[in-house]
Amino acid sequence: MTANPTSRDYNKASVLDVVLSHAPLTRNKLIELTGLSKATVSRAVEELRADGFVVDCGIDEIAGRGRRSTYLDLPGSTGHVAGISFGAQTTGVLVTDLRGREIQHVTVPTADHREVEDAARWLVDLIAQAAESAQGPLRQIVVAVPGRVLGGTEIFGPAESMKIFEGSGLQRAVENLVEAPVLLDSDANASLLGILTADVTIRNAALFHVSTILNFASCTDHELARGSTATFGDIGVLSSGVGDDNLGELLSTRGLLRFACKRGLDLERIEDLWLQPQHIEALYAEVLEAFTTAIVSAVSVVAVTLDPESVYFVGRLRPLVEVVLPQVRGRLDRSLPAAPEIRTGPHLIGLSTAQGAVYACLTIAQERLRDAVLGARQQSRLTGQSAPAF
Repeated sequence: MTANPTSRDYNKASVLDVVLSHAPLTRNKLIELTGLSKATVSRAVEELRADGFVVDCGIDEIAGRGRRSTYLDLPGSTGHVAGISFGAQTTGVLVTDLRGREIQHVTVPTADHREVEDAARWLVDLIAQAAESAQGPLRQIVVAVPGRVLGGTEIFGPAESMKIFEGSGLQRAVENLVEAPVLLDSDANASLLGILTADVTIRNAALFHVSTILNFASCTDHELARGSTATFGDIGVLSSGVGDDNLGELLSTRGLLRFACKRGLDLERIEDLWLQPQHIEALYAEVLEAFTTAIVSAVSVVAVTLDPESVYFVGRLRPLVEVVLPQVRGRLDRSLPAAPEIRTGPHLIGLSTAQGAVYACLTIAQERLRDAVLGARQQSRLTGQSAPAF
């Protein structure tokens, strides 16, 4: 007997893929979306139900002849995932089921930790709080951080207040406390993934995460670009076009505050630059001009090297980007033969990046679930289990 999946197994996996994307839905909708025959879908649904991957969750109330169709859904026992935005100032945790439906989210100020292990326990406690009403096991965790990440485990160049997390200690510490795989990613990658998930038409794009530090991400053919070294994405070291300041200085909250202070602006918080500019008009104009030049420089670099259709700005400085966008677009139109479209992506501090991290979790967990379905018949035959693990 062969261990390879059969066409029947692949049909069952195709039915599960549609359930993951569209549940709750009826069998008739399943037939329409899969293009499979009624008999094939019925058999696949019964096997998925026997394996514990699909349940009935209600009755289609639309009037019609014959037996009313039941809605199909994933059971809560299939499990849940947790996406984390571990920022220098704000941390957000979002827990969803494997269909991507929110169970709960938590957003809190980031605690000041002296030890990596203490921070890991704090994050795990936040996950437990957000997952209090979740069912089934925790299947995957993705933690997005302000820094570059290599191989899903190692952090490079984090925010100054998070230097203790440089290296792979955070990933190991969190994974030691939970019974689920843990991966790290940059906040820029998570933010761009959220945008890509919301709009499947995006092919080539770049994103600047302008918060405590400047972070960068890009995609080609709708896939995130990931380098093989820690240098990849370190665009902050490039010149801003303003004196000796680099992009990382003028396109980050910490660096822009320092720049403003040198110019005589006494700001208590970065938000004063766009919330109260009328009180600091002359000096404000100088800071705004430098910020505009830095954005033009950053977009010009990616325009000539990556040729993106769109460039997104998200993060804490996003409102200030919106203030200068008309000037930025005008200068780019004059300097580039074909300037990319500049957009400010939707960004809720502590939550938007966590949403992107959840999408990464779902991709991983759903792929494992699909593999489990393809191997269900083989595993059941070998172990006698009716619901294979994944």
